[in-house]
Amino acid sequence: MALGSRVGRLGRLALAMALAGFMGTVLAGMAAAESDVERLKRTGECARCDLRLSELRGLKLEKARLSRVILREADLKEASLVGADLRGADLRRAEVERSDLSGSDLTDASMRGVDMEKAVLDGARLDGADLRNADLSGATLTGASLAGADLRLAMLIRVEAAGASFQGAKMTGANLERGDLTNADLSDARLSFVDFDRVKAIGANFRGADLSGARFSSADLTGADLSGANLDEVLMRRTRLVGADLTGVRGLDAARMVGACGDPTTKLPKGVYLKTCSDMDDADR
Repeated sequence: MALGSRVGRLGRLALAMALAGFMGTVLAGMAAAESDVERLKRTGECARCDLRLSELRGLKLEKARLSRVILREADLKEASLVGADLRGADLRRAEVERSDLSGSDLTDASMRGVDMEKAVLDGARLDGADLRNADLSGATLTGASLAGADLRLAMLIRVEAAGASFQGAKMTGANLERGDLTNADLSDARLSFVDFDRVKAIGANFRGADLSGARFSSADLTGADLSGANLDEVLMRRTRLVGADLTGVRGLDAARMVGACGDPTTKLPKGVYLKTCSDMDDADR
């Protein structure tokens, strides 16, 4: 091979290597300059990132990997994060209204003061989450798990939580007015001074719960299990207790069961009697 030809080929090879190195440097620089928000949108992953105050309204990601992410005071309104991994995430005072977090994992998340009004959390896991003072009004939590969660003073007005688990949750002072707790598990939960006005809790499990000072007004507890619960200072005004089990309850004051009704299948403590529910009662309820 001629010397000139060999030199030419070596020159072209050197040029190609130089260009490759240059492009690598450029790409590395671009990656370094890429923000965490941009990386999240591109890859769906940003575990442990600091995204506080971020504008993420309408973000759509499926099965995003966001464990221990900081989203404090971020705007996630109308976002779709179905199946997201948000274990241990910081969502304190974040705006998450009308977002879809169904099937997501928010175990042990810090969510104090979060606004999740009308959010979709069907099948989500919020076990051990801190939801003190959270607004979950109108949210759907069908089949969700909130075992051991802290929901003290949370707003859960009109929440749809059929089949959800609140087992052992701290819910003192929460507002569940007009909520749907059909077949929900609230066993051993702390429910002192909770507002259950017009709640639908058919078949719900309140076994061993602390309901002291709670208010049931025009509530439906048909088939509910309240056995062993603390009912000290509980008000049950015009509450339906057909087929409910109140055996072994503590602190029940018959005088505070104003207009409450049951049927022959209702299990009551000795000495407590209820009128039988009638169609007229149901119509007035």
